[in-house]
Amino acid sequence: MTTLIVLGVLVLLLVVVIGYVIMIYNGLVRLKNEADKSWSNIDVLLKQRFDELPKLIKVCEGYMKHEKATLEAVIKARSMVGQARSEKEQLEAQNMLTDTLKSLFAVTEQYPDLKADTAFRSLGNRISELEDQIADRRELFNEYITIYNIRIAQFPDVLVASKFNFTARDLWEIQPEHRADVDVSFDHL
Repeated sequence: MTTLIVLGVLVLLLVVVIGYVIMIYNGLVRLKNEADKSWSNIDVLLKQRFDELPKLIKVCEGYMKHEKATLEAVIKARSMVGQARSEKEQLEAQNMLTDTLKSLFAVTEQYPDLKADTAFRSLGNRISELEDQIADRRELFNEYITIYNIRIAQFPDVLVASKFNFTARDLWEIQPEHRADVDVSFDHL
């Protein structure tokens, strides 16, 4: 009878441990998928911005003959976005593109005819809206990544995470050089 009780307790303990491991695993899977979904939501907005840029550049080209370097920087950054493969490369390329867009909009302040152009205003507003939405989604993405990274590093979740190859992910961070003010040149005036 005692053997049966001990065996029953061990089976119950094993069921509880397995249930707890399953609960931890499912929580980690949910967080990983929320982070992936959050990244996909950002990706949709980034794609929309990517598609709008050629139109904006086309409108700007006619007015900004002296700002070839600024336009080329935006084109180069857009190209880097298209070539980025890993999540980390994508984050870096998108940060560079955001930076070059800030430069472009800063330089357009010098061109009243361009600022008055209906197509430019419309495209500029659209890209600004997308930038705001991207910033909101970046915040949500970083929140999910932070929670996920904490969970896979804390005990007992770390035991399950290491067993099932859950690895830490990078936050979306701005590079230090992208925090600097945009340099606007008035040399051509």
